[in-house]
Formats: sequence, structure tokens, C-alpha cells
Amino acid sequence: MASPEQIVQLRDLGAATVYEAQGAKGALDNSLKPIDPASRLAGPALTVDTRPADNLMLHYALLKAKPGDVLVVDAKGFMEAGPWGDVLTVQAMKAGVAGLVINGCVRDAGTIIGLGFPVFCRGLSIKSTTKVQAGKLDVPVDIGGVVINPGDIVVGDRDGLVVVPQAEVASAIASSLAREHKEDQMRQAIAQGASTAELLGLTDTLTRLGLV
Repeated sequence: MASPEQIVQLRDLGAATVYEAQGAKGALDNSLKPIDPASRLAGPALTVDTRPADNLMLHYALLKAKPGDVLVVDAKGFMEAGPWGDVLTVQAMKAGVAGLVINGCVRDAGTIIGLGFPVFCRGLSIKSTTKVQAGKLDVPVDIGGVVINPGDIVVGDRDGLVVVPQAEVASAIASSLAREHKEDQMRQAIAQGASTAELLGLTDTLTRLGLV
């Protein structure tokens, strides 16, 4: 399992850096957005497979959640209901949940933003839900074209969301730190007059295409 220190490192490195550093994989599709662009999250996934327009499993998941968990909910991309709102947010925060990623909608966005709870979703809907249908907890879910397994680390910020498999946390951090170091060197070189075309070895390609 990832240590708390590793999770903080991944959060601070950011979704884009982690995605690129782990070989341009694990990015969820760009329709999943934070309701507050300032939101950042990272933590192990507590996965929830629920039926559209029913939030019984979300209430159940909060009975099982551990501090630091990120609820990752497959609500099947349904856009005409808001199965998560301010009351569930208060309970999630009381349980120490680090944030929510939901393949669907939420409501009470203003209150949630005011509470400072990170939420990534496909949109907002004020429409209500039932609380009668069973689902599954701690199973693989497919969200945004990426399979997320229980315990995988989810990293999110205003750029997007990326998933790091449990077994690859250490290597993802090492690669991300190396990428940050390389980009720092590029910034310094640019400040001294170098161009991105030179630094990235693009001159031959530009010449071949008749652009220089």
C-alpha cells in the first residue's frame, strides 16, 4: 500500500506530471471536472458500482470508508440525477474521506465548494435519486476509459485525473521527480536563450516538413 508520504508526493506532483511520467497512461477522460478548479486530491480508491439515479451504495460506502480514501463511483455516466450532495459531503468529511470522483452528477455545488471537499464529476443535476438498489463495493470499475481497481491511487487537480496502480506508486513517483528535474533544466535553458525546438530535438522534423 502507498504510504501517506507517497500520496502527498503524488498530489503535489500533479495529475499531468504523473500521467506523462508513467508512460502517458491512466488518464480519465476530460469530461470529469472538479467543481472547484482549486481542488486537489490523492488517495486510494474505494470503488463503488451503483445504479443510475440511486445512491443507496454511496450511503453504504461511507459506512466502510477509511480516512484518506477517495470514493470512486461508477454511476454509469447518468446525467439526470444528482446522487451526491451536501449532506453526504458532511458525512464524508467526518469520516476523513479525501474526495469524490463520480461518473455522473452531483448537486449542492456551492455548499460543497464552501466546505472545501474535492469533487470531480461530469456535471451538475438537481434531480433526486432513489435509495433502493443494491450495487457493489470494492470491485474494479471502468470510468473514463480506465479500469480502476480498489486501492489504486487516484490523483486529481484542475488539469484532470490519473490513476496509479498500487504496484507502480514508487516508480511513478521516481519518474515524476525525474520529469520535474528535466523540465526545470529546460526552463533554465530557455531563460538563457535556448528554444523548445532545440531542446526537444525538433529541428530535423521542422526542416523535413519545410518549416525552417
